[in-house]
Amino acid sequence: MSQAVSYTAEDIQVLEGLEPVRLRPGMYIGGTDANALHHLVAEILDNAMDEAVAGHADKIWMTLEADGAVTIRDNGRGIPVDPHPKFKNKSALEVILTTLHSGGKFNQNVYKTSGGLHGVGSSVVNALSERMDVEVARDGQLYKQTFSRGAPTGKLETLGKINNRRGTQVTFKPDSQIFPETAFSSSRLFKLARSKSYLFRGVTLYWKDHTATDGGDVPAEATFHYPNGLSDYLRDALGNRLCLTNTPFSGNVPLGGSQGQAEWAVAWPLDEDGAFSSYCNTIPTPEGGTHESGLRAALTKGLRQYGEMRGKKVANLTADDVLGGAFVLLSVFIPNPQFQGQTKDKLSTPEAARLVENTVKDHFDHWLAADTESADALLASVLERAEDRLRRKKELEVKRKTPVNRRATLPGKLTDCSEKDAKDTEIFLVEGDSAGGSAKQARDRRTQAVLPLRGKILNVASASKDKMSQNQELRDLVQALGCGSGKTLNPDALRYERVIIMTDADVDGAHIATLLLTFFYQEMPELMQRGSVYLALPPLYKLTAGGNTVYARDDAEKEKLLKTSFKNRNVEITRFKGLGEMPSDQLRSTTMDVKNRQLLQITIDSVAESENIVRRLMGKNPEERLLFIREHAREAAEKLDI
Repeated sequence: MSQAVSYTAEDIQVLEGLEPVRLRPGMYIGGTDANALHHLVAEILDNAMDEAVAGHADKIWMTLEADGAVTIRDNGRGIPVDPHPKFKNKSALEVILTTLHSGGKFNQNVYKTSGGLHGVGSSVVNALSERMDVEVARDGQLYKQTFSRGAPTGKLETLGKINNRRGTQVTFKPDSQIFPETAFSSSRLFKLARSKSYLFRGVTLYWKDHTATDGGDVPAEATFHYPNGLSDYLRDALGNRLCLTNTPFSGNVPLGGSQGQAEWAVAWPLDEDGAFSSYCNTIPTPEGGTHESGLRAALTKGLRQYGEMRGKKVANLTADDVLGGAFVLLSVFIPNPQFQGQTKDKLSTPEAARLVENTVKDHFDHWLAADTESADALLASVLERAEDRLRRKKELEVKRKTPVNRRATLPGKLTDCSEKDAKDTEIFLVEGDSAGGSAKQARDRRTQAVLPLRGKILNVASASKDKMSQNQELRDLVQALGCGSGKTLNPDALRYERVIIMTDADVDGAHIATLLLTFFYQEMPELMQRGSVYLALPPLYKLTAGGNTVYARDDAEKEKLLKTSFKNRNVEITRFKGLGEMPSDQLRSTTMDVKNRQLLQITIDSVAESENIVRRLMGKNPEERLLFIREHAREAAEKLDI
């Protein structure tokens, strides 16, 4: 039996003052890693921003000192320095910095909206700093008090009269006893300073970095002032990127029925490389919350109503469809916000969702109605994203089924191979049922599958997503390959190792092959990049003389054979009208037998050049095709086989 361990009243510890913070810093700043270290700066900067938002400051100075300390100063009212009524022998300044849950943020007459809520921010930073110096310029006098690891190192000093200065200045250096690494990232602080200045258009923030070096990424000095707030932020973040709508959707208005304010800026970049950044009372909320839910609901409901007005089927639209790939900025100011945890990563105020939704939706409705060209473009893009989502969901459902049931979902025209593993298997895409019949007889049943396509498929380069999704031939093709298409493409899920386009060796066959290659280039480009797409090279002629049979791929090869192998001989020449007219044994030996056939592997060497060619030859602009034909007509005149 283990020895009994005593557990009495003497074992109960009562932590006083700031001892809990130093013993369990993770409770207050989320840990002791780099994120927690930089959170200290955010806490002090938030106090300065609260003064600005309350209308008492319009300038903030932020400095990264040479010794690794950080100084933040504002021109606000300054922390009160008179004796605190509850602690007669301490100033209010000392009480705020040495006592948890103390401060002016509990009184709405002092701060109607603020980022500091619990009265722990400044005192926590003080507790976790090896030193903290605080200067207060108030009522024409300058005061100073110093602290170390949460405790004052002396009484509040009166330094005398001071002119042309007011507000609070805090300089602190993190404690190496708490943090494994105490060096701040100047880049991270620079971005923090810039983002805060975007969030309140009435403030100018001055940045200075005494650790900056020539040629470094962060300037030694900078001034941030953004009179248009989040609209300026959005413009700078997007740079020269093209967007779906003519103008962003932005606004800055009071929240109905409250003392709050909401500001937002939303754009839909064409590259769909978006982000969602939200803030409450200038505090970043990386995990979102109720204010984000309100914005998402407003935009989703607004676009649904607009779509119904335009006669579109929009019942299935979701917030992810509307905001997927969008660049979204949202900032709200509300009294008494509720956050999850001291680090305030997520807003949980229930009322915020309703206030933001009602406020934003009204403005979104007006924005859509004012620019129907942008609204229609946005609606079309969102509907396309919804179709992709539903198609992806359906494809996932197919993949979850058992192999027996999954085969039952494959297109009826597909004659599949027996090999289950994709390695060494191939699918032949052939033109029409006649060619499909010959190919099925000529194939190796174990490794070769055949999918007949009816005539010329849709030109996807000039077709809408609606047309593509309704096209049965393309649906059969995507289903047979099993790897999705467009945004749902997963090349690793391709059911075959090789995809072989096998069409007649004439102009119509070449056109069909071109349409298929256009489809693969636009909807499944990674298959081309991986080298999974091939062109079969069936012969156009059979030459026979004296029991010797040779096949020629085109007129040029035929003429060469007549002048060489069959020179001065009586040659029987058979021209194949199409693959369907070729006996299956000949199709096997010339085009499908891996030992004898010739394949042309299709790859993408230059994306820009490929894009240009596809656009010119297959796109919606007939003038570009006409120009190309004029440029190359003479080259093709002698080679046409019509």
